[in-house]
Amino acid sequence: MTESSTSGRWQVARVVVIRTALVAGVIFALIQLVPYGWGHDNPPVVSDAPWPDATSEEIARTSCYSCHSNETEWPIYSYVAPMSWLVRYDVEQGREKFNFSDWEPDDAEDAIEMIQSGRMPLDRYLLIHRDARLTDSESATLIAALETMSNEGGDGDLGGNDDRGGDDDHGGDDD
Repeated sequence: MTESSTSGRWQVARVVVIRTALVAGVIFALIQLVPYGWGHDNPPVVSDAPWPDATSEEIARTSCYSCHSNETEWPIYSYVAPMSWLVRYDVEQGREKFNFSDWEPDDAEDAIEMIQSGRMPLDRYLLIHRDARLTDSESATLIAALETMSNEGGDGDLGGNDDRGGDDDHGGDDD
């Protein structure tokens, strides 16, 4: 091979890389105009989960609350597409399935099952939030807390004569 043919190939490769980078840059800029993912709201907390202890609450806040509460912390990448689309989708789905800020004791069983099966927290969430990974001990603590909270949820089968002011009826009040 001659020096001029090698030089010509490098020039062609350089042009291809530059054009590819320009096209990628234009596409990246254009997808920022897609409005989905822009809005980041945190509705008010309706009924906060009644954590039995500070340890279980801290575990839940670290590993669960970003997607399963109305107290989401919106990191900088949640404002940049396409990541903003994924973050918003995960938060919307998480809040819909289970929301610690709109506590329903009956939902705890599903949360327990997801933790026991290892499906929560999501693997893609753990890629960026390594501190959210649950150890076996943390999983056990969180599951025990959820079980306690679901049993205190007012299903009335534990006697119902505690001193919490009558929150043990079947229908519940709209407090």
